[in-house]
Amino acid sequence: MVSTGSSRRTFIAGTAAATAGGALAAGLAAAPTAAAATGAGTGAVPNGRRVAVLGGGVAGLTAAHELAERGYAVTVYERRALGGKARSMDVPGSARGARRPLPAEHGFRFIPGIYHNLPDTMRRIPFPGNANGVWDNLVAPREMMFARAGGREDLRGPIPWPEHSPAELTPEEIRRALTGILQSLVRLPLHETAYFVNRVLVFLTSCDERRNEVWEHTPWWDFVRAARMSNEYQRILAVGITRNIVATKAEEASTRTVGTLGEAFVFNLLGRGADGPPDRILNLPTNEAWIDPWEAHLRALGVEFNIGWTVREVQYGNGRVSGVAVLDPAGARRTVTADHYVSALPVEHARRTWSAALRAADPMLGRCDRLQTDWMTGIQFYLTERAPLVHGHLNCIDSAWSLTAIQQAEHWPARNFPADYGDGVAVDCLSVDISEWDKPGILYGKTAKQCTREEVAREVWAQLKASLNDTGKTLLSDSALHSWFLDPGVDGLGTPNPTNEDELLIHPTGTFHNRPSASTRIPNFFLSGDYVAVDIDLATMEGANASARAAVNSLLDRDGSPAARCTVRPMYRAPEVEPAKRHDLWRYRLGLRNAFDLG
Repeated sequence: MVSTGSSRRTFIAGTAAATAGGALAAGLAAAPTAAAATGAGTGAVPNGRRVAVLGGGVAGLTAAHELAERGYAVTVYERRALGGKARSMDVPGSARGARRPLPAEHGFRFIPGIYHNLPDTMRRIPFPGNANGVWDNLVAPREMMFARAGGREDLRGPIPWPEHSPAELTPEEIRRALTGILQSLVRLPLHETAYFVNRVLVFLTSCDERRNEVWEHTPWWDFVRAARMSNEYQRILAVGITRNIVATKAEEASTRTVGTLGEAFVFNLLGRGADGPPDRILNLPTNEAWIDPWEAHLRALGVEFNIGWTVREVQYGNGRVSGVAVLDPAGARRTVTADHYVSALPVEHARRTWSAALRAADPMLGRCDRLQTDWMTGIQFYLTERAPLVHGHLNCIDSAWSLTAIQQAEHWPARNFPADYGDGVAVDCLSVDISEWDKPGILYGKTAKQCTREEVAREVWAQLKASLNDTGKTLLSDSALHSWFLDPGVDGLGTPNPTNEDELLIHPTGTFHNRPSASTRIPNFFLSGDYVAVDIDLATMEGANASARAAVNSLLDRDGSPAARCTVRPMYRAPEVEPAKRHDLWRYRLGLRNAFDLG
């Protein structure tokens, strides 16, 4: 989740939200025209070409944005709500008087400085009073914390930006900087810190071939030799990095994936290759700060939205996609047609829509069946008093369910939480991500999936208190708990068949080789989503955005379009490290270890 300076802008309450919200309401209220029902669209078509985008999450909205700017008539088909897993939502029945409903979400947004493609899109979405569009709604938390349980001291540290920006990123300079960061923040035994830093250097100086062919098939747990190390090392540098951040088990997670993400954050911390600080969040609930303005902008560009339409099957005939079977909001089956089709659904939903004939036309689609997803879901606790926790993200490193969290009200300066939201009593929202759903909790001894929704809330609250109230101070008080809201995408909890509509792609070893490209062998069919192979090897909003740009570029190529291609920014590569990678390529082809690999 992955799943992050920016300037703060004064926001006149209601202006942008009213504009975007009005556009959304108008779009929902309008009855689809016959042209829209057949995928033909109704707007002006500058280049005479029509595209059906299947899915309205970050990938689908990005594809629609890039295509509309290049003169294509775009219709987006979304079964639920725009924004997908990135959206925020209202807590039903929570508003009183003229206040807004309490804001909820699938999980808190985290937009780190290692992202480049998503921030570029955000700069191109207008927002009242912002010179750089919704990008100016990004703010940087000042600190972060590893919250320990069992009476152990919590580890709190400032986020360094841009305090350290070395002139040269030599291996020795990287070693010195990382050792200092880990010693001051994590406080491991010096020999374990030295060993972990050495493993980081091994990955940083590994050639692409070694990464793709060796580290992709090596679990992170084995790569960092976690089994030999202390419990602190295992919890923070093995489990904490993988389970709490990317919802993948350390014993299974691909070293290539974890290492690529870690490499980017190392360079970000050292002041290189960054769009901004390593930790950034939005200064308003996600829809207010980003999704609603994005929808309004796309409507202004001529994009049409069919919300409540469910994609059932991508149909294939005569060497092309011939249409898409959908269910309209009334449940009637229809077929939509267009010149091109961009599948922007999450992989677990997209692959159900690929017909046997479509799969036969491109065997790459079949490999997507091997991609795995897991649960990483959000719950919000609304508080009647602000808890003195940390001015940023906290990671409950010892929690049974791998909890991460952030208090949000202090980061929303344009909003007065009790005056603007809910019943006027709740003053803050503690937003929590649950990354582990298959291990017993501390309250009921059951996994999260075995618990009812109410038991999940009580269990998460108990685990938070176990991490935060264990040193003699009561940071979270039961008397301050106003209410809670668990992502409605989770259903059937406490029954034999729990379901989750919003699972997260995980990255066990070998995943990289099963990721598809944005371009398929079907000439008018393209893939977009965080499972598509792009430079950031992680299920992220950045990956979704980059894959959409790649899909649009492939579509433009197939169409012979003279329009400018989308810029797809790769991950940063430090020029000082490239000679070491070239040296490692020579060693790898000779069957030798990396020069820093001491075993």
